[in-house]
Amino acid sequence: MKKIVVLLFVFCFLSCENNSTTDLVDIPTNSNYLNLKWNKAYPEDNIDKSLIGLKWALSYVGAKLPVSLNGIATSENTIAISIDRLGFSPSAIAQLTKLHTKIKVSQEYQVNNYIDLGRYVALLLGASEHYYEIIGTPKRLEDLLSNYSLKPEKGYVNNSNVSFEHRIFQFSEQIGFNQVFLSEEINPITQEVYEYETIELLPNGQLRFGIFDKNGDRINSADPSHSAAGKPAKCMWCHESTINQMFTPQLDFTGYLTATNFQNILIGYRESNRAQKLALTDGVDFSQTQQHTLTELLYISFMEPSAERLSVEWNLPLTEVQSRLANLSTHVYDEFPFLGNLYYRDDVANLAPFTGLPVSSSVRELSTREVNHLTE
Repeated sequence: MKKIVVLLFVFCFLSCENNSTTDLVDIPTNSNYLNLKWNKAYPEDNIDKSLIGLKWALSYVGAKLPVSLNGIATSENTIAISIDRLGFSPSAIAQLTKLHTKIKVSQEYQVNNYIDLGRYVALLLGASEHYYEIIGTPKRLEDLLSNYSLKPEKGYVNNSNVSFEHRIFQFSEQIGFNQVFLSEEINPITQEVYEYETIELLPNGQLRFGIFDKNGDRINSADPSHSAAGKPAKCMWCHESTINQMFTPQLDFTGYLTATNFQNILIGYRESNRAQKLALTDGVDFSQTQQHTLTELLYISFMEPSAERLSVEWNLPLTEVQSRLANLSTHVYDEFPFLGNLYYRDDVANLAPFTGLPVSSSVRELSTREVNHLTE
């Protein structure tokens, strides 16, 4: 069902929002700015859609996107952002400054004076340590939970569509944009805890995701032997900025909320949070929930590009790109087949005319290569 909704959204999304951007010259070059290059990735793609996708990506990492500050400007195929004007916290600006410094000394930026927009989104969301540090997720679970008072009642999930284990849920009261949900992945026989996941509400309307091992230490991805939750970026894709209800039938367990009561509590919190988000005057348009798909298309089309996209990205004739890719096989992305015949970024990276700042080998799943340019 989600795939059908996404496809309808992408093909029917013909009228884009008023993006309230300024001309590129209005972003002062002495500010903390960065140039991003939009590269057309599929027939219906355009810079306006990609700009919305970028705004959602920035919102995921805490940007309030106040229109009055005009922190985003466009000129032809280039988008300039000034992180001082996007409503980030001082700590987020400090971390983004570190990342931008690494980007600006990369060969891609030195040669072109920009970074690929899809690469930038992959670095923001697909590198878990970048996401955690920018959004401010503590390294220890106990430090995160010290900001909340958990309610005594607990929910029990024995039939999760994400976890392969049973899950125990705790939560705090929802006070405006302030709430936490804590999930324990447990062995139903021994009650051993395998890992923890957290969801917090943020003042800009987005959710903050955290994954912690059994000792309470922050980790980059859920353990695939216990859960299909993947990395925080996969949590964003699944939750769609929403407190999810349960989608599968559950049994009742002594000492816990009944499945019906727990479901009603989750739905109540979801609707209350939704009403608060719709009342926000700055930021992304939460009434257009499926716009998050435009963020996913940015990083997916970068991580799995077509020859046509690479031709634009590398500024080479399509015939030259096809010649370079001749020995590589292609595939179709099931969720977005309209992206065409695709290659894997790792397979084509060494064929590019310039080198970009490396990204993690996967945005959503446990990566064999997980980058952290904030400490390297």
